[in-house]
Amino acid sequence: MTKQNSKNSGQSDAMTKKIQDFKDTFKTEGEHLVKTVFPQKIIELEEIHKSLSLDKLPEAHSDLNIPCPAAISLDNGTEEPATKKRKQDHGIQGTEVLALPNGPCPVNKRLCEISEQLKPYIRDLIDHSNTIKMWISFLIPKIEDGNNFGVSIQEETLGEARQVESEAATYLDQISRYFISRGKLVSKVAKYPHLDDYRQSVRELDEKEYFSLRLTSAELRNHYASLHDLIMKNFEKILKPRNANAEALY
Repeated sequence: MTKQNSKNSGQSDAMTKKIQDFKDTFKTEGEHLVKTVFPQKIIELEEIHKSLSLDKLPEAHSDLNIPCPAAISLDNGTEEPATKKRKQDHGIQGTEVLALPNGPCPVNKRLCEISEQLKPYIRDLIDHSNTIKMWISFLIPKIEDGNNFGVSIQEETLGEARQVESEAATYLDQISRYFISRGKLVSKVAKYPHLDDYRQSVRELDEKEYFSLRLTSAELRNHYASLHDLIMKNFEKILKPRNANAEALY
């Protein structure tokens, strides 16, 4: 063997070892997630879900800090309302800018707190589902005829992990859409502060988001619980989809 061939062989062996170490890391981490982390997450999310009870719905309401202006009387029909003058004075290159009399309109602090509490769990579930996918993928044996019942269990569990990962990603999108929708409604309240319908629409949206976050906490808990239950019930088949006795028959 030439020196160059020996060097290439050494590099190939080192690369093979790194790949195997990479796979072994997923195998170790996957078992740890299912046996230790998942039960902890289920308990923690159950506590969060209980804390978001329906009798706490009034906490979802928030003061917009946008007062309703007093009625303006026009005696001679020529004087313009103060609000209209203010809009014109603050126009920037044709863009209408509203100056709120009491300063900025705050976000709904309670819903922000709940969102910030749940977002780490959402990110963790996405990451954990991905790890479970890789763990099971590396446990799937080479393709052969017969004795594939255990492999079908692996594939079904793999599909469940994919679905959980996909659904968990939508929860982050729902939170972002809420703030965008609320911002648009609040801007309507600022522009038309005398219309109670816009104010009520903000209250309704906040209540809806409280329900949504409560449901999200339950769904996160359920995803962890269903994955944990499915894997633990079929743990041996997932680890060893083909037993040695059955393989000897073929």
